Amino acid sequence: MTQRYYLTTPIYYVNDDPHIGHAYTTLACDVLARFKRLDGFDVKFLTGTDEHGQKVAKSAADAGVDPKAFTDRVSQNFRDLADALNFSHDDFIRTTEDRHKTASQAIWKAIAAGKSPKGNDNIYLASYPGWYAVRDEAFYSEDELTTGADGKKIAPSGAEVEWVEEPSYFFRLSDWQDKLLEFYDANPDFILPKTRRNEVTSFVSGGLQDLSVSRTTFKWGVPVPGDDDHIMYVWLDALTNYITGVGYPETETGEYATYWPADLHMVGKDILRFHAVYWPAFLMAAGLEPPKRVFAHGWWTNEGEKISKSLGNVIDPYDLVEKYGLDQVRYYLLREVPFGNDGDFSHTSMVNRMNGELANDLGNLAQRVLSMVAKNCDGAVPEPGDFTSEDRELIDWAPSLLKGLRAHMDGQMFHLYLEAVWQAIRAANGYVDTQAPWKLAKEDTARMGTVLYVLAETIRQIAIVLQPFMPDSMGRMLDQLAVGPDHRSFFYLDGDKLVSGSALPKPEGVFPRYQEEEGKGDG
Repeated sequence: MTQRYYLTTPIYYVNDDPHIGHAYTTLACDVLARFKRLDGFDVKFLTGTDEHGQKVAKSAADAGVDPKAFTDRVSQNFRDLADALNFSHDDFIRTTEDRHKTASQAIWKAIAAGKSPKGNDNIYLASYPGWYAVRDEAFYSEDELTTGADGKKIAPSGAEVEWVEEPSYFFRLSDWQDKLLEFYDANPDFILPKTRRNEVTSFVSGGLQDLSVSRTTFKWGVPVPGDDDHIMYVWLDALTNYITGVGYPETETGEYATYWPADLHMVGKDILRFHAVYWPAFLMAAGLEPPKRVFAHGWWTNEGEKISKSLGNVIDPYDLVEKYGLDQVRYYLLREVPFGNDGDFSHTSMVNRMNGELANDLGNLAQRVLSMVAKNCDGAVPEPGDFTSEDRELIDWAPSLLKGLRAHMDGQMFHLYLEAVWQAIRAANGYVDTQAPWKLAKEDTARMGTVLYVLAETIRQIAIVLQPFMPDSMGRMLDQLAVGPDHRSFFYLDGDKLVSGSALPKPEGVFPRYQEEEGKGDG
C-alpha cells in the first residue's frame, strides 16, 4: 500500500513582497516533498497566498485599485517566485477562490454547531474592546505591549496597535485550554523544535482568553454564515486553507480522506501561536483531527544585521540566484545552520560553501573520476573485479545509511542529512587519494577499473540522495552517468548499480568555482 504524505507552507500574505523568509519556508517543504516522492510516497505539497483582511483592503485602496486586482497581482509574484526557485508544489491555493470560501464557511458552521469541553457554545456574539495590530491582523493584551518613542503602543512584532471597539463573534478558546495541553502531552512531536514546544505549552498553561473571530469595520473577507455584517477573522479564514486544499467540507472521500490529517505544517516562528494553539483548537471544535506536526523555523539576518526595509538590507531571492546560482542557493540555505535555529546570511559563508563543498568536494570528485573513465576506459563504465573491504565500504554507503537519512528528513534536520552525505563525499575523495587510479592506469589496469567503477557508482548514489536539495545539478550529474530519469528514485539505490560497458557522455563540470571578479556562479 502506497504511503501518503501531506505537507504545507503557510499561505503567504499578499500585503508583502516575496523575500528570503518565504523562499526558505517553501524550500524546506520542497526538499521534503521531493525526498518523499523519491522514497515512494504519494505526496501532496500545498502552498499559496492569504488575500483577505483589513491590511490588504487598505493597501489596495492606497494603490487606487480594488482588492481583487491588487491580490491578483501580488499573488502572481509568489507564483513566479515558486517557479524561479524550482519548487514542486502540487497545488497553489488562493483564499479568494470559491472553494476556499465554501470551506471557510463550512468550518465556521461546524465549530458553531458544537459545544466546548465545558458544555458552552463554541461561538458567541459580544462586543470586543482591545488593542489591534492591523499589520499582524491580531489582537494583543495590555501586558504584551510596549510603548514606542512617540508614545504609541507597540505589539511584540513591532507593529503599532490601535484601540478597537466593535461587535464581534468570539471563539471560546479559554474552554479548550485543558484539551490543548492534553493533546500536546499525547503528541510530544506535534510542535518542533522542542524549544518552540516549550514556548507554546507555557503560553497555553498561562491561561487562554476567548478569541475574537469576526470584524465589522471592513468587508474584504469571507462573510460569517448567516450574518453578512461580519467578516470572518482573517486567521480563521487563512488557516482553513490547509483543509480547503484537500477538498473540505467533503471528508468521507477524495483528498481529505486520503491526506488528512496533514503530516507537516512548516511555518516561521513568528506565526507559531496561530498554528499550534488556534488551529488545533478550531479543528477539534469542528470535530476534525489536528495536523500531525507544526515545525517552526528561525529567521535570517544579513551579515549580522536584522533584515528590514528601513535598513535596505532585505535579501531578494532573485538576486541570490542571479549572483550565485539556483542550486547553490538551495544548498546553502539548508546547509548553513541547523534547521529551526536563526541563521545569518553572509557572502563569505556562501562562497565558502560553494567553493569548498560544492566545487571542491563534490564537483571536483565527479569531474576527475569521470574524466579518468573517459580517458582510460574508452568513455564507458569500467568492468570491476573483486571488491576489497575498502571498495565494499564505499560502494554500500547509501543503501546502508538510507534509514538514517530518512530519520534526518522526518525530523526536519536537513543539515544532518547533508552532513551525512558529505561524510561519504569526503570518504570518496580520500579513497581516490589512497587508491591513486592514475598510477593504477600504468601499473594495474584491472584494479584501476575496479576503483573507477566503485567511484562512479558512489557518485551515482550521492547524486540520487542529493536530488531533493539540488535537483537540476544532480540531474546533470546523473545524465553524465547515463542514469535514465526512470531510475533515479531511492528504490534504485541498491539494486540498480551502473552496468559495465555502458557508454558515458563527455564529462562536464557541474559546480564551477565562484570567481569574485565574474560575480556569478553556475545557474
